[in-house]
Amino acid sequence: MKLKTNLGTDAGLSSSIQDYLKWIYELTESGGAASTTALAARLAVAPASVTGMVQKLAAAKHPLIQYRKHQGVKLTRQGRLAALEVIRHHRLIETWLARSLGYPWDAVHGEAEELEHVISEDFERRISAALGNPARDPHGEPIPSAALIMPKDRSVPLARMLPSQEAVVRRVEAHEPDLLRYLDTIGVVIGAKLRVLEISRYDEISRVRLHGESRRLTLGPAITHRVFVEPVGAPPVTGNRRVRSRAQRTK
Repeated sequence: MKLKTNLGTDAGLSSSIQDYLKWIYELTESGGAASTTALAARLAVAPASVTGMVQKLAAAKHPLIQYRKHQGVKLTRQGRLAALEVIRHHRLIETWLARSLGYPWDAVHGEAEELEHVISEDFERRISAALGNPARDPHGEPIPSAALIMPKDRSVPLARMLPSQEAVVRRVEAHEPDLLRYLDTIGVVIGAKLRVLEISRYDEISRVRLHGESRRLTLGPAITHRVFVEPVGAPPVTGNRRVRSRAQRTK
């Protein structure tokens, strides 16, 4: 795939390099650097292979990453643009598969992983236009614009919510089909409204109730750290003091 970013005379990046850039972006999106160990885990390759690749990318004439031993990996400006383009391809394809071909949300990620590397820029534009230039994919993840700008996302992990808070599910990490299928069965899907009933500070277990239902759901950290929500209304009040969420306190 030839990327539309300005990477010099040869803008063709292999699918392997594209995967590296995409995962470095994912691992550094909230700031900091990505460790080679974390990259190896995400890419399912040996740490030594990751070290060799990042050294190669950092030493290129038009470097896509910055790498310092024991300090991790960061994207350069051009590397970030290249990563955003791959992510745009991926999330548009997921949306197209779900909306036009009827794929369930747990089946689109694997297909998009293959197709993201081979579609042309014209095909990307046509998919986006046919879908009405969507802002989010089937998992609620924001889709970078045609100008490769990532939209702001204000959702926070469900784990950060406080008892009595209400929220709407905005996005879910898409890398585990089994998790997505399970969330589907219990109704924790994009757009679902829920109320936090109780949180255990010791084992990070949350008990919630979906809007319109009487049953309680008990959710562990494997879910509450992968489901992202947007709080609805004012924070809960304890006594005479208004309790602020952790996300608000750290702004």
